[in-house]
Amino acid sequence: MSSTIKPAAAQHETRRRVMAIVAGSSGNLVEWYDFYVYSFCALYFAPAFFPKGDTTTQLLSAAGVFAAGFLMRPIGGWFFGRFADRQGRRAAMVLSVLMMCGGSLLIAVLPTYETIGAAAAVLLVIARLLQGLSVGGEYGTSATYMSEVALAKHRGFFSSFQYVTLIGGQLMAVLVLVIMQQILSHEELMAWGWRVPFFLGAILAIVALFLRRTLPETLSAKDRQNKEAGTILGLRKHYKAFLQVLGLTAGGSLAFYTYTTYMQKYLVNTAGMDAKTASLVMTGVLFVYMLLQPLFGALADRIGRKPALLCFTILTALTTVPLLRAIGQVTDPWIAFALILAALVIVSFYTSISGLVKAELFPTEVRAIGVGLSYAIGNALFGGTAEYVALWFKQAGSEQLFYYYVCGMAVLALLAVLWMPDSRDQNHLGHGDHPVE
Repeated sequence: MSSTIKPAAAQHETRRRVMAIVAGSSGNLVEWYDFYVYSFCALYFAPAFFPKGDTTTQLLSAAGVFAAGFLMRPIGGWFFGRFADRQGRRAAMVLSVLMMCGGSLLIAVLPTYETIGAAAAVLLVIARLLQGLSVGGEYGTSATYMSEVALAKHRGFFSSFQYVTLIGGQLMAVLVLVIMQQILSHEELMAWGWRVPFFLGAILAIVALFLRRTLPETLSAKDRQNKEAGTILGLRKHYKAFLQVLGLTAGGSLAFYTYTTYMQKYLVNTAGMDAKTASLVMTGVLFVYMLLQPLFGALADRIGRKPALLCFTILTALTTVPLLRAIGQVTDPWIAFALILAALVIVSFYTSISGLVKAELFPTEVRAIGVGLSYAIGNALFGGTAEYVALWFKQAGSEQLFYYYVCGMAVLALLAVLWMPDSRDQNHLGHGDHPVE
């Protein structure tokens, strides 16, 4: 009889873990939709909050607020990382999605510059800071949770769903905008239509809140009681891992944001493409890119994390300059689609296993704070500022210097990868399934 019970128990456990990945991913999807909808709608609401200057100046101001949201990420990474390591992963993920809901709702109801003057921009910054705090905690906590709940032999595949939903959040944001562009006129979008995606995000965040409350916990009571759990003192012992994640994130996040959130503006502002066409191109690109993540995650399970990351860093360093030059001169939407997708195929070697690689570098008691804080700092300094730096170079008349900047950060990421251990031989998650409660 035991021979029939054990396989049934194993099937139940596998099903339980898969459902946890689905529930955790759905919350992640909403979190990132709420965060990215700002970037895609900036073309329409920037004049409402920053009415002075030309289009580039207005977008530069909006990008500055976008970057400000990233500057809150280190605080969010520390706060939520400590919370997750001491109180549990589930509690931290519930709190982060609740905070994101509040930020989206605030943006949706904000009065404009015409109504309250410069105070409108100040309130917009506050809302973005709140969202930045939330997302700062979301990445580290969800990366930790999904790595711990995944089946050991397929961690690359299962953990890739963090970026499936992260990209899915971007895709949903741009898709909502595309639908609204078909329904509303340009004037209606400029006047009030841009508010609708933020209202939708607040509603979806409430749904995600209820889904996350059902998640099984991966942090044991014993680990929560560890005196060094979630502390900077405990994290200091793993400074090498912290610096490795910082370097990898600097190059990885910059490449990711360059070819995703910034590309819509790059196609419009540099290549001269119509805004609607650019949105359609990015919708198609993001959809295919999202589908690639599990394939590259499964590939990393076969070839190893380090070889996959070496492919990303070396290829990005070699192809960034020619690809960005070609995209900046493109006139055909299909060629634009192919060029951006080619870049993101390379980035997939990083994004599919990004969270997992970082989680494997830290022990349980400081995993969430280690992943969250190191990622948040690298992401805030380099990923979140990608749009701002690119637009600054453009305004200064030296746009091509941005291409070499991205290339240089890929080289930095390469050095971090070469410094990393190969997780096939040693990692803090171990080679068996992580227990869940």
